Amino acid sequence: MPLLSESVRQTERQNQFDWGLLNIQTIYSEFKQPIQTISEITMQSLIFHNPKCGTSRNTLAIMHASGEHPEVMEYLETPPAREYLVELLAKMNITPRELLRSKESINDELGLDNPELSDDQIIDAMIAHPILINRPIVLTNKGAALCRPSERVFELLEHPVSSFTKEDGEVIHHGK
Repeated sequence: MPLLSESVRQTERQNQFDWGLLNIQTIYSEFKQPIQTISEITMQSLIFHNPKCGTSRNTLAIMHASGEHPEVMEYLETPPAREYLVELLAKMNITPRELLRSKESINDELGLDNPELSDDQIIDAMIAHPILINRPIVLTNKGAALCRPSERVFELLEHPVSSFTKEDGEVIHHGK
């Protein structure tokens, strides 16, 4: 991979800041320089959210009911930098194909079901078409996960509620 020019690296850093991954005041007060990865700081909880998705809305509501006030990243409006998506996949311990939202029509148009495609090709498609990134993704100090179904978020919360009623009326329980 060719070395990035300083202006490209600066743009990537700015994309990370703009994307809300890092709090600029915290970064400069604690480290006096931009931070390149999510693992370098302890962060508040974060949800990669699509407000049109019921599972995403339920996951966010569970977080709020549990006393969490996550930073909400509407990733369709502000897609992640490629490097961040790669790091997030590693943190979730899943493959790009496992994060791929295959039911979108663009998936078929691009032929992403082809098993010959590399992880890099799938990541490139997700960066170019963020709708292909499955959601919601939750990141807390306890870890990161694709929260499908929404009750997967319980394992990432410090003080999860014992039960929650989803939008459709289904009651889910957390067995602490």
